[in-house]
Amino acid sequence: MKAAVRYYTKTGNTKRLAEAMADALGVQALPITEPVTEKVDVLFLGNSYYAFTIDPEVRAFIRSLDKNKIGKIVNFGSAALLNSTYKKVKAEAEKAGIPMDEREFHCKGEFKAMHKGRPNSEDLAAAAAFAKSLK
Repeated sequence: MKAAVRYYTKTGNTKRLAEAMADALGVQALPITEPVTEKVDVLFLGNSYYAFTIDPEVRAFIRSLDKNKIGKIVNFGSAALLNSTYKKVKAEAEKAGIPMDEREFHCKGEFKAMHKGRPNSEDLAAAAAFAKSLK
């Protein structure tokens, strides 16, 4: 399986998850400002809720993807209050003609005084194990 890891983060939490997953997969975690230029079987896409939706930059990134280069998207992220962004990302992926894997990784993320230290070492290990399980 050829994989790529891209992420969007404002706090650094999603970047930490992306790096753990990328290390497990033997690839580099890159921000969404870096396009996916090679054909990949799986694009691991990290993001979170901001103002109760995915960030406009994440939407634009998904729309910029070449559906002929992406086999499927696997969603991952963290959030302090809300749960998964899966449905929002899937809606954008469908518009772009790219399938979404039903599996995803989500954990609590630190925000202000909430969930201090998250994602923690256990979350990072779980993210890495999740990524490896999709190989």
